[in-house]
Amino acid sequence: MPDLRFAIQSAEAVPFAVLPTITFKLEVTNGDPTERVHSGMLRAQIQIDASRRRYSAEEQARLLDLFGEPERWSTTLRSMLWTHVTMTLPQFAGSVVIDVPVPCTFDFNVAATKYFYGLADGDVPLSFLFSGTAFYESGQERTLLVAPVPWDKEATFRLPARTWHALMEHYYPNGAWLRLRLDTFERLSEFKRRNGIPTWEEALERLLPLEVPAVKS
Repeated sequence: MPDLRFAIQSAEAVPFAVLPTITFKLEVTNGDPTERVHSGMLRAQIQIDASRRRYSAEEQARLLDLFGEPERWSTTLRSMLWTHVTMTLPQFAGSVVIDVPVPCTFDFNVAATKYFYGLADGDVPLSFLFSGTAFYESGQERTLLVAPVPWDKEATFRLPARTWHALMEHYYPNGAWLRLRLDTFERLSEFKRRNGIPTWEEALERLLPLEVPAVKS
């Protein structure tokens, strides 16, 4: 029965894709190098281990919406779900490296987006929690058998925050996405039309104060 072990080797932004995507290089190693894995289907839950790094005062202010005031972070700074992905294992013996593409949203209603955006520098500590099914050949008869991938299989990786920021700047240069409720959008649209404002940015700037009050650290 396969004893699969997982390790993330690297990550890189995909410059041309339908959606902003980061591809992780995943090494899969079988404990028995002579056993042939015929194929497999893997699932991975990717979590952000927010408590496994330090934060500057600027980052603490930018992450106020997620974790509250810094003095409460001992209780509020917890791991959060980034996303789920699925991948297919090819036939291999010993070890194999596969691509794991992870689409990235720029929706600021998503907690992971707020977290990535709030980091000025450093790394994002990630945990990949694996499950799934592996098909393998057993014995000289080469019978095809099925084995589950246990839930305790995981891998960690520290993704440079600049990788995510560069990805979003490439796909949305000098821009950001903000989802509004339809009734809120209609009120904003009416304000824009009534005042003859040519762009959405100018409409928002008319409504925003000239200076945003500083957050007390």
